[in-house]
Amino acid sequence: MSPTAPARRLRLGLPRRVFSQVLLMQVAIAAGVAVLATGLFLAPLSEQLDEEAMRRALAIAQTTAQDPQIAEGLLTTRPTRDGPVQKEAERVRRATHAEYIVVLNRDWVRWSHPTASQIGRRVSTDPSDALAGKEVMEIDRGTLGRSARGKVPLYDADHRIVGAVSVGIAYDNVRAQLTSAIPGLFAYAGGALAAGALAAWLISRRVQRQTRDLAFSDISALLAEREAMLHGIREGVVAIDRGGRIRLLNDEARRLLGIGDEAVGLTPDEALGAGRTTDVLAGRVTGTDLLTVRGQRVLVANRMPTGDGGAVATLRDRTELEQLGRELDSTRGLIDALRAQDHEHANRMHTLLGLLELDMYDEAVEFVGEVVGDHRATAEQVTEKIDDPLLAALLVGKATVAAERGVALWVSEHTRLPDRLVDPRGLVTIVGNLVDNALDAVAGTPHARVEAELRTEGRTVVLRVCDTGPGIPAEHRELVFTEGWSTKKPPAHGKRGLGLCLVRRLAERQGGSVTVGTAAGGGAEFTVILPEALSEPRPDPAVTGAAEPGAAAAHVPVTTEEA
Repeated sequence: MSPTAPARRLRLGLPRRVFSQVLLMQVAIAAGVAVLATGLFLAPLSEQLDEEAMRRALAIAQTTAQDPQIAEGLLTTRPTRDGPVQKEAERVRRATHAEYIVVLNRDWVRWSHPTASQIGRRVSTDPSDALAGKEVMEIDRGTLGRSARGKVPLYDADHRIVGAVSVGIAYDNVRAQLTSAIPGLFAYAGGALAAGALAAWLISRRVQRQTRDLAFSDISALLAEREAMLHGIREGVVAIDRGGRIRLLNDEARRLLGIGDEAVGLTPDEALGAGRTTDVLAGRVTGTDLLTVRGQRVLVANRMPTGDGGAVATLRDRTELEQLGRELDSTRGLIDALRAQDHEHANRMHTLLGLLELDMYDEAVEFVGEVVGDHRATAEQVTEKIDDPLLAALLVGKATVAAERGVALWVSEHTRLPDRLVDPRGLVTIVGNLVDNALDAVAGTPHARVEAELRTEGRTVVLRVCDTGPGIPAEHRELVFTEGWSTKKPPAHGKRGLGLCLVRRLAERQGGSVTVGTAAGGGAEFTVILPEALSEPRPDPAVTGAAEPGAAAAHVPVTTEEA
């Protein structure tokens, strides 16, 4: 016998979709409000109808008591069914549709009643308040049943109380009014509920479109996945709302931009200050893979508008890649320089071989001495002026590249830099960028020359790099420090327009400045001032003595032999 499949249990609960849940909750709320409003309306309605019936009965009693025939008939006739009081009371009762109008004397004896047999008998309810001159409204039960009553005193011509007038309106009529009002009230409540349900359906349909008909659990899962993705990726993400304010920052964006949670709710201008990074985030600069500099970081930014009028910007750290690109350029330059030196070395060897074959030994010895001596002298001259090994090595290497490109790299006779730099790598970056730009500017021009000068004024380092190139027009002297601005063709590994921007950022980071002007030879002259770039001098007398400036020497050309 085959086993039977287990019976499926019916599970009751809320629907999973946001659309269905929102619709169900809104309909439930609308129904609850309709029921509550109906109850709140019905609760005082009965009392209001009772109050209205009692006031109506009192008004009829007051009108009847003011008829002089009633008081006169009470004093001059006996209580009979054909008496004038009974006739007048019945006339008023039929005209006003009251249940009864009873006229009685001070002994509680009826002079009128809808039931003729009750005339001449005492009333069943106490009229003392009315006989005492008071007007009474009440709901009470008498011989005709429960009714809304109004009682007033009856005065004669001399304004003496001679009796009372009691008017009653059947309570069944009041209850009938209440019952007749309920269907209409329920109709209004039903109409309001239907309108509420329709509005709830329209709102739920809008919610369905906006949430893409997802369930609450799906939305919660998407939110958790979004948080994990935003804070797990190695790209900075900045979300901007339609008002241009920062709505979201992930961890990488905080690190790259150097800001925290306090930036949320601010505009990029308020959070970051003026600059290209701010312009990119605010959408004032458009494009793809835009290069920008923030602090010491080179960033690649992309900005994508969103459907709600905002935007999402992504930031990638290109600092290491940019450094690798520059190192690649330097390596290619060194390779070209080594290739040139290889040719030059081969030429010298051929010259030396020819001198030996011609038995010109003295000339050969002199030739070798000149080659070796020039190399030793120029290297020593650079290290004598610049004590920092990184900067000295940089200038020697740049000289090799310059010689290959047909450019003479000179170190000024005023150059003197002790080995007390606070940030030698930062100064290496500044010098390297300025020298590279100068070499690019003069390459291919006749009598090309670049001059570098490094001197100190107390703890301040002053760097000057000038060239014999075409120079920089006055209107472009501020633009050259803008990220991405360049007149040169970009290299294969990336984009240009970052070197001078980094130079200014590094100088400003140390409280310094960078300016550009016109050199004596007509080219460009960059001047960098770095206050407090040197540490305090060491107390060692030998070191202090070494820091004294030496005798002035002529401009020393750094030739290719330095390599």
